[in-house]
Formats: sequence, C-alpha cells, structure tokens
Amino acid sequence: MLKNNMKRYSISRHRTLLISVLCLFGVCLIAAKPADKKKKKTQKEMVYILNADETIGDAMLRPDITLLQGNVKIRHKGMYMYCDSAYVNEKTNTFEAFGNIHMEQGDTLFVYGNYLKYDGYKELAILRENVKLVNRETTLLTDSLDYDRVLDKAYYFEGGTLLDKENVLTSDWGEYSPSTKNAVFNFDVKLVNPRFTLKTDTLKYNTATSIAHIVGPSKIDSEKNHIVTSKGYYNTRADQAQLIDRPILNNEDGKRLIGDSIYYDRKKGYGEAFKNVILTDSVNKNFLKGDYCFYNELKGDALATKHALAVDYSQGDSLFLHGDTLKMNTFHIKTDSMYREVRGYNKVRFYRKDIQGVCDSLFFTTKDSCLIMYKDPILWNGNRQLLGEEIRVYMNDSTIDWAHIVNQALSIEEKDSIHYNQVTGKEMKAYFVGGEMRKVDVIGNVRLVYYPEEKDSTMIGMNVSETSLLTIYLKEKKMDKMVMSPNSNGTLYPMLMIPPEKMKLENFAWFDFIRPLNKDDIFEWRGKKADQVLKNKGRKSIPLPNHGLLKK
Repeated sequence: MLKNNMKRYSISRHRTLLISVLCLFGVCLIAAKPADKKKKKTQKEMVYILNADETIGDAMLRPDITLLQGNVKIRHKGMYMYCDSAYVNEKTNTFEAFGNIHMEQGDTLFVYGNYLKYDGYKELAILRENVKLVNRETTLLTDSLDYDRVLDKAYYFEGGTLLDKENVLTSDWGEYSPSTKNAVFNFDVKLVNPRFTLKTDTLKYNTATSIAHIVGPSKIDSEKNHIVTSKGYYNTRADQAQLIDRPILNNEDGKRLIGDSIYYDRKKGYGEAFKNVILTDSVNKNFLKGDYCFYNELKGDALATKHALAVDYSQGDSLFLHGDTLKMNTFHIKTDSMYREVRGYNKVRFYRKDIQGVCDSLFFTTKDSCLIMYKDPILWNGNRQLLGEEIRVYMNDSTIDWAHIVNQALSIEEKDSIHYNQVTGKEMKAYFVGGEMRKVDVIGNVRLVYYPEEKDSTMIGMNVSETSLLTIYLKEKKMDKMVMSPNSNGTLYPMLMIPPEKMKLENFAWFDFIRPLNKDDIFEWRGKKADQVLKNKGRKSIPLPNHGLLKK
C-alpha cells in the first residue's frame, strides 16, 4: 500500500513540474514578442552614419559618443544631413553638427545653417546662425530655427524673413509648414509687395496661394491709398482684398471709403463696400452714404444704392439728396481742371434750407452748376411752389441763381390756407437773390390769379388776368409789381364777391404734403396721385449728357 502511495505521489509531482515548465515557456514567449517589436522600432528610428573622413571614439571616457570629422553624412528617416564635424550619441540617438550644415529631404526641402542639434526620437532639429530653409519657391531666413519633423513645422524666433515669388515677410516670431505652405507671423509683422506694404502684429499667410489672412489691426499702404483694417483676406497675387469689421480705404485724392465690409481690387482700381457705407470726398466737400457703394478710384466715379444719400457741403448750406440709386462721375478736362456729375434715379428727394425738391430723376453738373429735375418735378422756395414737366436750377456759389421751368409751368404762392397767388404758362424763369425769389418771367399762354394787398398786407380782392408775357417783381417775399405784354387789366373781384370757381386755375395743384420737411424726411417717399401726374404735351426736354454708366 505504501508503494502504491509513493507511485501516485511521483506521478502527481511530474505532472505539476510539467505544467510549471509549460507556463514558464508561455510567459517567455509573451515577453519576447514586445521585446522584438521594440527592437525593430528602435532600429527604424536610429540615426545612421553614412560617411565621415575620420571617426574618433573614446570607449573609456565617453563610451556612447563618436566624433565625426570631414564630409560627414548622416541619415534619419528619409532626411539626409551634411556637416563638417559632428558628435553622435548612439545611446540617446542624438547628434550635434558644426559648420556648413546642409539638410535635405527629397527634392523639395533644404535647410542650411552653422550649428545643428538633432534628436532622432523626437525628430526635432534645432538650427542656429545663418539659417536658411528652402521649400521650392519659398525661402525662410533666420538665426534661430526649430524644425519639428513630426508636425512638419519650422519655428523661428528673434527675427525672421520669408520670401516667395510675390512678397517679402518679416516678423519677430513665426512658423512655417513645408507641407501645407501655411505660415504664421507674430510681432512687428511686415509684408512688402512691389505695389504695397502691409504692417500688423499677427498675420497668416499661404505661400502656395499668396493669400494673407489678416487677424489683427493692420495698415496697408501704397502710393495711391492707405487701408486700415483688422480682419479679412488679401490675395497678393491677384491684388484683391476682402476686408470686414469696418475697414477704411483712404485715397490720396481725398476720398475715403468706409463700410462694414469692403471688396477691393487694386489692379482694376475699384472698391465695393457693404452696409453702413460712407464715401467721403474732402476735396470737393461731399459724401455718399448707403448700404452698398461702388467706387472707381481710377476714374473718380461712385455709385450708392439701398438707402442712398448724397450730401454736398461745398456751398454754404448743405444739400441732402436721396434716391434709389445715386451716381457720381468725375471728368478731367485738363491736368488741373475737372468737373463732377451727379445722377439720381427713382423717387428722388432733396432738402436744403432755401430750396426743396421732389422728382423721378435728377442730374447735376459742376461744369455749369446746373441741377435738372425730370418727370413730375416740384421745387419749393419759402412759401412758393414751382412745377412743370422739367425744372432746371442754376446755382451761383452758395445759393440758387435762377430756375427754368419747362412746359406746363405753374407757380403758386400760399397766402393762407384758402388764398393762393397763382401763375401758369408754357415756361417760366425765376431769378433769386440771396436765396429769395426776386423776379419771375412767365412766357406763353399766361394766366394769372393773384391777390393785391394794402401796405398792411390786407388783401384788396382777387385779380384774374391773361396775357402772353408776364414779369413779376417780388420784394420781401411778396409780389411788388407786375408787367404784362400785351397789357391786360383783367378782372378784379372784391374779397366778398369772389366766385369760388375762379379762385383756382384749371391746373392748380398744391403739393405741400409731398414737400421734404428736413434732411431726414427725404427718405420718406410721398408721390403724386395718379390723376395729378403731368402728361407730357409733346415738347422734348433737353437730354442728359451721355457719359455712360459706371463700369468696373
């Protein structure tokens, strides 16, 4: 029995020993696999010495350091590095290189310098003194450059210069990625282009597209203009800018364009501004406003729409003009001589203290200081209203000189809410002094309704007359005398015996409800009723000068 027990114990012990050996073997296999992987990875990352005229090592003092001298060539993961001499540390997988540093990767990236420290595990190259990075048509110059091969980014500090086909960029700090062609510049940034110079503190730039991304307060200066902006894009190759955040475009000719955003084409010489736009001309003393404005700096032309407003403050009291579309054109006769034209289209209204007006379209030129109103024009001066098929207003310095009402001319002077002095004819010429009407010539088929007065302004009665030519003289805003040709006494009705049907001419129309009341009221359109619109009787109006529309 003891023998049997001993036998069973021996079998059990051998079985346990066998299982233990198998487990130990399995653990060894598991442990061996990561070790192999680590060994392969380490070999792949190792810095390889390909060439050196002389190799020096000191196994006793510096067992991990090897000194290479003369025509040194080292390779690491596709990057070849050349230098005059180097210290290689096989343990840390790093090396330091001196003299005539030359790094190259394929045929697209080349880096030069006087000193290089390279870490094979981090794939980080630290270069100092006379550093130059060349990536196709882009060159980066600095004295301090760190190149991270993992991120493919080169960082410079203590000043650097990047050059490509279009621009030269300098800054205190910066980074550049050879693969994406993206560059970021910080502190005292300057972009120099043959046509302009951009200065800022932060700028993003792509050397492939030559597009600069402006992300901070910036100034763009050229011979013809100066731009102030804080956000936007500038395509330096196409010379086009898209700027936002209230940029300002200042031209040397005294014009300034401001808007929530501006598109500017330097080559074609025009800018487009959007929302809350102001185009100011400090030389000619006027400005345009609107939610859209187009400006051609080569020709001096401008256009404004969407709540458009033109203000001229060159002639004493400011003239405020509104229309659906307003255009300004500048024409140069000689080197030192020019004139301007202003056009207003659709629902035109204007206001100045001495005159106010409403019409469908309008034209003004500084060549002869003439303002022409088309299609149902109405002009007000004091308590007097003038209307016809066409009205021409001629300015003299700071005030109105005279006005010409063409066809179906009608002048109405309000005495009170019931009584009106009225005169109508084929055409009318009104002359002004100091902003006040002093003389009126009425020509052809003249009809007249007026109220003579005593010296104390008491109305004597109502006179109704007809003639071919009438001249009215006014004094202190009142009728002083009349001269008719041929002479006509007409009919005088006493105040208490005036026939109601005679109190108004057949074409009488009082449009005081349409009149602009102030500079803000010009935006409130109030037109005539359909049955009040004048019908053209066949007389041709004098055409507008045809200089063409604004073209980009």
